[in-house]
Amino acid sequence: MSLQVAARTITPIFSLMALGYLSRLRGVLRAGDERVFSSYLYYFGLPALLIVDLSETALTREAVGLMALNLAPMALVLLVLMLVHLVFRLERETLILLVVVASFGSLGFYGLPFVSFALPSIEAERLATLSVASINSVGFILTVLVLEAYAGGGSAHREVASSLARNPLILSILAGMGLSVMGVSLPAPIASSLHMIGASTSPVAIFMLGVFLFGRDYGSLRDAAAISAMRLVLLPAVAVAVCQLYGVSELGRTVMVLMYGTPLAVSMIVLSERYGFREKTVSSVILVSSLAAGVTMNLWLMFLEIVF
Repeated sequence: MSLQVAARTITPIFSLMALGYLSRLRGVLRAGDERVFSSYLYYFGLPALLIVDLSETALTREAVGLMALNLAPMALVLLVLMLVHLVFRLERETLILLVVVASFGSLGFYGLPFVSFALPSIEAERLATLSVASINSVGFILTVLVLEAYAGGGSAHREVASSLARNPLILSILAGMGLSVMGVSLPAPIASSLHMIGASTSPVAIFMLGVFLFGRDYGSLRDAAAISAMRLVLLPAVAVAVCQLYGVSELGRTVMVLMYGTPLAVSMIVLSERYGFREKTVSSVILVSSLAAGVTMNLWLMFLEIVF
């Protein structure tokens, strides 16, 4: 069964990434064309998916508790990083890089597609959506804060507030949760349209990743592999421990582990360029973690199946 799931995830992910990469290599797409895909996902695809899934999810005490619990693995790893820094006095840039890698995973553009391929069910998709709503929101805030601190900006709080106010993913999360809390059901034609748009998120996101990775200036891939291990190995392992400690359901545990096993978010390329922060290293981590995640996430699936 695990081999069938692996084939169901690895085949479309690597095929779509390869097509995106080849489209740039063969000149079908040109430099900058990836912005069209990114804008579509950022302003339409993922917001539609978040709104419709969250609006159709009953935000019970259990669901809200799960959203809060989703933050625990990231909080624990960040706490360990702070302790390591206190003991070994990590370089400032190294500490910021590790904090960003631990906080800003590609849950929406990689995790959701992977879950949809590996666990094709409405419940799995909704659990993954709850993970995006909680982990990505907090991760985005932390990432902007630390990068603002790195750049020496004195208006970090205003920057975060401004970004949140304009961020379509955050706004769609709030909209979907608001509809759920108020018990408002979207009219069938609107819900169907949002489902249709949201369904395009998975293939477009993975294709766009291949386009993004073409022609980048990469740093040391060996260092990138070591840094990527935090996202691909450490965070999922901590998620397993948290789920066991709190008795999370089998499906909930699987989704949380997979979402924490996602690569570094592609949008970190843009943020690293904007803040002048380790552009080559960030590109390398995204490259290595994105390619390796297709394998490691399947290994986590097999691990969970065998052990539990």
